[in-house]
Amino acid sequence: MTAPTGRVRPLFGETEIAARVDRIARDVAGRGGDDLFMVAILKGSFVFTADLMRALHRAGARPRVDFMQISSYGAGMESSGRVGVIRDLADPVEGRDVLLVDDILDSGRTLSFARDRLLQAGARRVRLCVLLSKRVRRARRIEADFFGFRCSDEFLVGYGLDHANLYRELPFIGVLDGPPPEGGGSASAPR
Repeated sequence: MTAPTGRVRPLFGETEIAARVDRIARDVAGRGGDDLFMVAILKGSFVFTADLMRALHRAGARPRVDFMQISSYGAGMESSGRVGVIRDLADPVEGRDVLLVDDILDSGRTLSFARDRLLQAGARRVRLCVLLSKRVRRARRIEADFFGFRCSDEFLVGYGLDHANLYRELPFIGVLDGPPPEGGGSASAPR
């Protein structure tokens, strides 16, 4: 992956993202979303999770949601390989079917760690839902049950994805190139 440098080249547009989120919601609802308990990985997935919840409602599901914040990268742009919990769930998952939601699946470390943690806490089943699935060799053997787009190994921002806590507000997903912005880490670094 090349280092980001500042300009954002659009990759997936606002309308295209909205259509994919609706399709994911219909797929989730069609596969037993009656008592759906969503666990969103912060911070990057908060925009996707909010849109997905509304789309699930339109598809006839009544999702509940809780949040985990997990770190696997520290201040740099590359994964440290160490995964830790910054904020844990407030609600119990014991006996529940869980939809684990994240913005991006690349190395698989974050989602593998979170899935195992939820299963150890007594979740009946954990299905994985990501907006983006990178075409990379995974550090963990894991794939998403539901995903929006496959993408190459580029530094992505927008729609919740960031670099140094910038670009999350963009309504599209783009590739970051050009002069580097001020600041450190990124939620779109390998996780």
